[in-house]
Amino acid sequence: MSTRLATGGRLLNKSKTVNFRFNGNHMTGYEGDTLASALLANDQMLVGRSFKYHRPRGIVAAGPEEPNGLVNLGNEGKFEPNARVTTTELFDGLRAQSQNHWPTLEFDVGAINKYLSRFLPAGFYYKMFIHPRPLWKHVYEPIIRHSAGLGRAPKTRDEDTYEHFYAFCDILVVGGGVAGLEAARAAAMSGARVTVLEQTAHWGGRTPVDGGDIDGMPAQTWIDATVKQLEGMENVTLRTRTMGAGVYDHGYVLGYEQLTDHDPEKAGPRHRLWRIRAGHVITATGAIERPLSFAGNDIPGVMLAAALRDYVVNFGVSVGDRTVVVTNNDDAYLTAIALKHAGLSVPAIIDARVLPQDSDAMAQAKELGIRVLMGHGISSVKGGKRVTGVTICSQAGEGAVLEEIDCDAVAMSGGWSPVVHLWSHCGGKLKWDTVNACFNPDPDRPPKGADGGQFVSTAGAASGAFQLDDLLNDAFAAADGTLRCLGKKLTRDTKATKGSRRNEAPLAPVWLMPQGASVKLREKAWLDYQNDVKVSDVRLAAQEGFVSVEHAKRYTTLGMATDQGKLSNINGLATLANALGEEIPAVGTTTFRPPYHPISMASIGGEARDATFQPIRRTPMHAWHESHGAEFEPVGQWRRPYAYVQEAESTHDAVMREVTNTRENMGLLDASTLGKLIVKGPDAGKFLDMLYTNMMSTLKIGKCRYGLMCNDNGFLIDDGVVARIDEDTWLCHTTTGGAESIHAHMEEWLQTEWWDMDVYVANVTEQYAQIAVVGPNGRKALEKLGGMDVSKEALAFMEWADGEIGGFKVRVYRISFSGELSYEIAVDACHGQAFWDALMVAGHDLGVMPYGTECLHILRAEKGFIMIGDETDGTVIPQDLGLHWALSKKKEDYLGKRAHLRSHMADPNRWKLVGLETIDGATLPDGAYAVGEGTNANGQRNMIGRVTSSYHSPTLGKGIAMGLVHNGPDRMGEVLEFPGTNGKTYSARIVGPVFYDKEGAKQNV
Repeated sequence: MSTRLATGGRLLNKSKTVNFRFNGNHMTGYEGDTLASALLANDQMLVGRSFKYHRPRGIVAAGPEEPNGLVNLGNEGKFEPNARVTTTELFDGLRAQSQNHWPTLEFDVGAINKYLSRFLPAGFYYKMFIHPRPLWKHVYEPIIRHSAGLGRAPKTRDEDTYEHFYAFCDILVVGGGVAGLEAARAAAMSGARVTVLEQTAHWGGRTPVDGGDIDGMPAQTWIDATVKQLEGMENVTLRTRTMGAGVYDHGYVLGYEQLTDHDPEKAGPRHRLWRIRAGHVITATGAIERPLSFAGNDIPGVMLAAALRDYVVNFGVSVGDRTVVVTNNDDAYLTAIALKHAGLSVPAIIDARVLPQDSDAMAQAKELGIRVLMGHGISSVKGGKRVTGVTICSQAGEGAVLEEIDCDAVAMSGGWSPVVHLWSHCGGKLKWDTVNACFNPDPDRPPKGADGGQFVSTAGAASGAFQLDDLLNDAFAAADGTLRCLGKKLTRDTKATKGSRRNEAPLAPVWLMPQGASVKLREKAWLDYQNDVKVSDVRLAAQEGFVSVEHAKRYTTLGMATDQGKLSNINGLATLANALGEEIPAVGTTTFRPPYHPISMASIGGEARDATFQPIRRTPMHAWHESHGAEFEPVGQWRRPYAYVQEAESTHDAVMREVTNTRENMGLLDASTLGKLIVKGPDAGKFLDMLYTNMMSTLKIGKCRYGLMCNDNGFLIDDGVVARIDEDTWLCHTTTGGAESIHAHMEEWLQTEWWDMDVYVANVTEQYAQIAVVGPNGRKALEKLGGMDVSKEALAFMEWADGEIGGFKVRVYRISFSGELSYEIAVDACHGQAFWDALMVAGHDLGVMPYGTECLHILRAEKGFIMIGDETDGTVIPQDLGLHWALSKKKEDYLGKRAHLRSHMADPNRWKLVGLETIDGATLPDGAYAVGEGTNANGQRNMIGRVTSSYHSPTLGKGIAMGLVHNGPDRMGEVLEFPGTNGKTYSARIVGPVFYDKEGAKQNV
């Protein structure tokens, strides 16, 4: 049975007992325990059930590679499914429940699937669930949906908080083992800014468990001294409980820090997502021990040898009283020796190798009285819910039993595989190491940055260096090479750290035990413990033609469990290679994708929840609008005044009043929400010529130009006025809802296609308050305030100028979206409210009134000006809107130009913009469709157009509308019918889109 030892437990505080519950049963552990070590200390060998066959599953590993120990953790509000017992630190009051069983863990009805295994081979669902077709909806789909997934989804909102941090460093070291610490020490001595991430709560990795001397001192002493040295350096940042989750382009790395999982009562966020920009990344992520494939290797009590050693040394836990060790390498002997020193029995070490002489570890084991059987393997493991014994066979044979050994635990080791995930995330390639039978990072094919230089290196066991001295030398060399990449170098007094060496015999690759295992044994030899993938399943996939490793993966689900194949992939690749008669490197590897280990969805969201999920953006004058009766409407993330409703006035009446007053007197519009993007650099003009359909590089300083922007499919996505500020600087106005998307659009093209252009783009939308002063009395109000000359002669239409008005520093744009005399005036955001107040005072005797967005829409519709999102819907091109004049014929290219040459784009037979006037003066329903003669293939009336904007115009005293109509400009005067949703059919005549001041005289005064 598994139990707590009287000795051992270097990570425990045995003075503090911790109470917890597993499946409702009260258990105890110590501070420093993981949930896995505490469960084993309480003889809880069975921790879950496998996904497919619901086979009993016990703990296999001691780290994030654990495939079996997944539990539902906590209660509603603090509930988390699929928590790994091996990475969950024990705390008082912890509540855990096992998963994927019914009604109980010990008696699971789903276990009947093992008797149906012959009908449920790899890929059975591809063959079974398509026939007969009527069963899919009512039988197959409900069963699949009920069976899918592990754990259960939380039903109540998460009570915890989460946050994002941003960090910058010269060198990021991922991994706090001795290799990571050595790389960080050497790099930090140069003065470089170094950040070190360690996913556990402790420094040093495996070395304190495996032993060895560093610089003539015990490993733990060197680790403590090095950590203390690094903590005392101002240029070094150390973070424990922080995993390097993924490496991306341009030195961007995600770190995942668990802040309070070990202490839920502690105040503060639960998880923190680090967004790190590093000049260079060193991955000192260590290596993962591989299991061996033999019949019954999934029975609870069969465990990785190094993991079993961890539980003895780190947590003082014995997994069994009698442990058989099975291996193909010397490392597993350390487990047998540790068990013997802990007073436990090791009946035998089963070594698949046949060595000419004993290695040091083998000799030491024999000195301790441990029996060593070379050239042997395990034929099968005996037991059901826990190990009761093993049968021994010749490794070279087919599984004939030579001997039975009673035991209650099996420690297996198939060698070690470097953790190459982070190296591979950003394109690092691998090479096969025939000596250690694993894939190592290929230093000749590293991840490369935008400049073509290497930006990720590996150190220690992550490079394939497993001896202590070798991995320390490799770490030092990694630091040296990294500094050279950054244009730095090691200081003269920085020397490499020396470690002890063990005399080890070479590993013998063993992918199946015994070598010639029969079909019956292969059907019980497991590769992927969670998804129930056997050796026989991979061989079946190869037999059925799934020869690509990626296809075989998906056909069998090998490596698709929550551990992403950390334990199963290499054994699976070897099995596939053997079935295909290929070498392992020829088969290749599957794709490594971030995150390395699952991270919480909440940490990805960070603070973005509730009111901060989509923060409401407010202009500097928002409070004034609220206090003056404004009714708001959402425009993107902004809240803009729709209308200023006065007492005893309807919203409609307020809008009509605002339109009339703006046309006759003076109106103020808060235009601060319009996007303002500064585009600067020697290539800015060239860049804007490619983005806009018309020429921007020829725009003179001090002038403005209206521009259209299309995507690469030719569809109109934004419009606005562009002003040239100086020789290398333009300011681009966008729509309110388009500021962020157009900024991203610009950055995407700069970063992915035109990366060689010397251009910088800044979104300064919120840096300025912008106020439109509109109407025939607008100039009078500005002159009354005093300051710069705003006359027609000094500031003509479509010009801008910097100056001072009423004591405020301003930038004045002489542009109009209303057809009236208009100035759009930008001031620093902090002066927005004061400038607005000054305009209201100056305009008091001139009839000034604020107006909202609905008034704005009516004013622009009367002038026939388009509105992005009304006249456009993602399928409209400039030609549809009669904007041919804005398409440059001088430029060789711009985004959308080639798309406009496509046959369906150049086809004159399209819906085009027109004005619409109802015969009776009524207002057309917005979005109404015009119907034509005949019906379509579905028996519906043919549609020949639709209303894009519709308003009642107080200026004209009737309803006006704009719409897209089939061949509209060629049908002037024709009357169309528009059925409404109220049963009424509206008749409207096609007219030009400009209803008011067609000559444009009023805006050009």
